[in-house]
Amino acid sequence: MLGLMQRRELLISSLIAHAARHHGEAEVVSRRDDGRIARTTYAELETRARKLVSVLRDLGVAFSDRVATLAMNSDRHLELYYAISGMGAVCHTINPRLSQDDIAYIVDHAEDGFIFTDPAFLPIVAAVAPRVAHVLRGVIALCEPDEIPACELPPEIALYCYETLLDQARDAPDWPIFAEETASALCYTSGTTGKPKGALYSHRSTVLYAMATNAPDVFGLRATDRVLPAVPMFHVNAWGLPYVAPMAGASLLMPGRHLDPVSLLALLNDERATFSVGVPTVWLNLIGHMRQTEESFETLQRILAGGAAFPRALIAEFEQRGVSVRHGWGMTESSPIVTANAPKPTTAALDAEALLDQQAKQGRVVYGADVRAENEAGEVPRDGVTQGNLALRGHWVANGYYLLPETEIAPDAWFPTGDVGVVDAEGYVLLTDRTKDLIKSGGEWISSIALENIAVGHPDVAEAAAIAEPDEKWGERPLLVVVPRTGHEPQPEDVRAFFNGKVPNWSIPDRVIIAEELPHGATGKILKSELRRIYTPREG
Repeated sequence: MLGLMQRRELLISSLIAHAARHHGEAEVVSRRDDGRIARTTYAELETRARKLVSVLRDLGVAFSDRVATLAMNSDRHLELYYAISGMGAVCHTINPRLSQDDIAYIVDHAEDGFIFTDPAFLPIVAAVAPRVAHVLRGVIALCEPDEIPACELPPEIALYCYETLLDQARDAPDWPIFAEETASALCYTSGTTGKPKGALYSHRSTVLYAMATNAPDVFGLRATDRVLPAVPMFHVNAWGLPYVAPMAGASLLMPGRHLDPVSLLALLNDERATFSVGVPTVWLNLIGHMRQTEESFETLQRILAGGAAFPRALIAEFEQRGVSVRHGWGMTESSPIVTANAPKPTTAALDAEALLDQQAKQGRVVYGADVRAENEAGEVPRDGVTQGNLALRGHWVANGYYLLPETEIAPDAWFPTGDVGVVDAEGYVLLTDRTKDLIKSGGEWISSIALENIAVGHPDVAEAAAIAEPDEKWGERPLLVVVPRTGHEPQPEDVRAFFNGKVPNWSIPDRVIIAEELPHGATGKILKSELRRIYTPREG
């Protein structure tokens, strides 16, 4: 017997339609490239997104076509999110920090017919356009007509102005209805281990993700919140906030390309932000700036950090500044969030030091997904000690990569993450390392993440990375590279001594190198491969 309930397709367009109807006056605030602040509302944005559907159809975009964006966080990029997927096409966000070779590869692989780009990224498009002219038909600059810089494209690729196209739009059609399993967005991995691979999301997976991750123990957004995504919209869809915020009616504060500490803090304070998300590097840089200037957060209440382990010492500093920190964890292939660190009755009663240790974990599973640590025999004990390879499954977890059928797994199978970690009896995940970054010394495993988290607790250290260097006796030994805090001069032996009593003696790095900066990849993560190339060159 079937239930007598209405059925509505779970479509991304329903999120912005809901926001326009029930939270129409909520703001979307965007900082333009020249620093100007632009303001719109969900009601105005939804109308423009429907007009954009008409523009896309006139350009010849059809159902299931891939349409690329090469843009930072803005109201215009948000319009594209909803118009492209809302008409049944696929919104393919491209990371402008990727190499030109990788960008050309993914445009070709996805067969993007059009690229919508911020004017600042037109030189990137012009550089790759000759290599993708067989698929690319047009480039649309996200600006006013007088803001388009000079740009040479192959003759078969047309250049358009976004605002001109919208002004010429004939109508704003109603959102079409189609199957919720339809593909909606395409995000490629950063390609650090081989060619980038595409995770292809569906309307159903995205809407379920937005509903589940706005639970109080994850984002927990309310209509009264003002949310600043400091993670770019090309990085796993800004972790879903462009969907979650309109669903909740929360205002969005879009920083554009201005993610430097001065601009970021100004936007947070001037626009009365209450919640923000970003990778640890963003928060490290922001705190470093605030230490120098003695500025403070005026309205910020909460942040969520992910993409890499968030150091325990940094959590403590944010708490001292009146901002609570929540860890999140996932990957491009999981939309991304599958765990978030929120308390349970058994953890809420911990003392201050134990609570900080608890907060440094990656968190517990969000309903709708699941995680386990496993070895060749299956799931390892959930005892907080036994390490295993972390694997995922759930409504918003991929079961393969776009146009790579050999990567597909069964719908109910566990997707391998490449991360190593433990799961405790309460279900909290703690990452111990990436599989490729573990250090094996004398038959014992040493976690580079654990060493890095301790190192940044040193009063003279701003950022740290641990890698393995070859050792004739032990096979590998840990090497630590640290960046000083501004105005500080850490000494290698002082940094090594800081580990005493915090890890076993055999885990203490043999060498500490002081560096001006660490190399970061396209998503803000430290490039361990580059550090190994610089500091541990192999002979031959």
